[in-house]
Amino acid sequence: MKIRNQIEYCVSGRYALFSDPITRMGGEKFTYMIPTYQALKGITESIYWKPSIIWIVDEVRVMNPIRTESKNIRPISYVAPKNTLSVYTYLADVSYHVRAHFIRNENRRDLWPDFNENKHHNIAKRMVEKGGRRDIFLGTRECQAYVEPCEYEKEEGYYDDRGELDFGIMFHGFDYPDETGKETLTARFWRARMVNGVVRFVPPEEIPQEMKREIRPMKEKRFGKELNNFTGLEEEALKQEMAWEEGKENGLDAEAVRSV
Repeated sequence: MKIRNQIEYCVSGRYALFSDPITRMGGEKFTYMIPTYQALKGITESIYWKPSIIWIVDEVRVMNPIRTESKNIRPISYVAPKNTLSVYTYLADVSYHVRAHFIRNENRRDLWPDFNENKHHNIAKRMVEKGGRRDIFLGTRECQAYVEPCEYEKEEGYYDDRGELDFGIMFHGFDYPDETGKETLTARFWRARMVNGVVRFVPPEEIPQEMKREIRPMKEKRFGKELNNFTGLEEEALKQEMAWEEGKENGLDAEAVRSV
């Protein structure tokens, strides 16, 4: 489904680890077979993010066959002087086409002056072309990935005509105080299914209460110039992007805009 301020991108990598929390009980990690909503939201935020917006992941296409590969790992032991031994099971050779759009963060009224839909959308599309603003990884830091633009439905995927696959109850994502207005960190779960290679995510607000679990109290993060963590429209990179957009509207060429 196309949405006005939507972006489309391909994210791919040699390995991915969307860790199932149930398998961590023994100190080992086993990946889900498909990416979680929260993992894709994190990737999208690494492409472009501002505290005045909230990214909503609409759907994802699984382009390559689902394959797993196990590796022997020696993670740090926090109870013994030596490293411990473990086995992590990763997804191998992954590629996903993602659709996501953003909405205004209704719980951050102090940041509403920074919300300009056209500005954020244009910058987000440009950041997709540049591969993102921050490092991209698939589930865990060791699974580095790459982002590039794509036409969501154009390429052929491995599961295009494979029918429906049910993946059971999966972790969906977290409800953070910044986005909900409640001073509680909450985990969401849902029943995931893939139809012809496409996973359409249930929006966070439509997850029923019985599929949520409160984790711990948490206060929303504060942003502001006085805290030196948010400059809004005064950020130098945004000034350049806004000058670029104004230049396009006024018919200026790229070099003329960059010299402003």
